[in-house]
Amino acid sequence: MSVLLIAGSPSAPSRSSALLEAVGERLAGRSARIERLAIRDLPAQALLLADWNHPAIERAIAQVAHARVVVVATPVYKAAYSGVLKVFLDLLAQNALKGKTVLPLATGGSPHHMLALDYALRPVLHALSARHILPGVYATDSQITLTPENAYQVHADLAERLNEAVEVLATEGLKLPATHGFEPVPFSRVRCSV
Repeated sequence: MSVLLIAGSPSAPSRSSALLEAVGERLAGRSARIERLAIRDLPAQALLLADWNHPAIERAIAQVAHARVVVVATPVYKAAYSGVLKVFLDLLAQNALKGKTVLPLATGGSPHHMLALDYALRPVLHALSARHILPGVYATDSQITLTPENAYQVHADLAERLNEAVEVLATEGLKLPATHGFEPVPFSRVRCSV
């Protein structure tokens, strides 16, 4: 039940990282084991030169390999995902996401960039052989605001969409029981009378 949260923002703190952490908190509440990978913390030279033998790069690739579910968050720049995320995804093997469920997340300045999830990031995740790519969650800057304490706050409308995405991720990717609706009934307990 390992979930890897990949932060694809070149800066910290960031709205996309806040979105990622909001998903992580919700999954931790469902007893999922959470691991984190902030690409900006990887050595820049090793990333840019594709140094697969660098210990930090080896660890990052191993984290991806051992995760059952991957949640990847990125800011949108010029209608595409971040360059640091691109460099990291280029290091992964062609089947690095094989058998994994992936939830893409993105943030941007306006709603005009929301299709970047579908037209820029989703094809790359598919090319890496992801088993199931869930519908992504896109948030504008106005939906994740900075508080006076310098922390990011997710607004209520976005929080509801995150709850729904995490529910799908938990039930489809982690095979956890649903938290709403009826309890599943095994066929052996079904009784029929005429």
